[in-house]
Amino acid sequence: MVMTLVALGRLFRVLGRALADPATRGLLAVAGVTLAVGTLFYALNEGWSAIDALYFSVVTLTTIGFGDLVPTSGVTKVFTIVYSLLGIGIIASFVASLAVFARNHGAMHRDESA
Repeated sequence: MVMTLVALGRLFRVLGRALADPATRGLLAVAGVTLAVGTLFYALNEGWSAIDALYFSVVTLTTIGFGDLVPTSGVTKVFTIVYSLLGIGIIASFVASLAVFARNHGAMHRDESA
């Protein structure tokens, strides 16, 4: 339990530093808009609730793909193809940006203690 709290503390520190960077904030904004567009599209075209549509969008863009919700119409399937190809790159870029900040923060922390 303690290790979990320590890890969460580190995560929030890295997020705070990363979001101070305009490029990372921009990636977060683009990722948020991408998830919002997917959520709206799936809610309107599949008739899913907002939470189901958001869940499907996140599961799709993080490449988890549980398969419990699936697109049923041709239009939604084509949208999902394009959405996946574009959105996975956006999410990956944001996560990579956070990883760079985590790596740099860890390196700074080690140098200060030496």
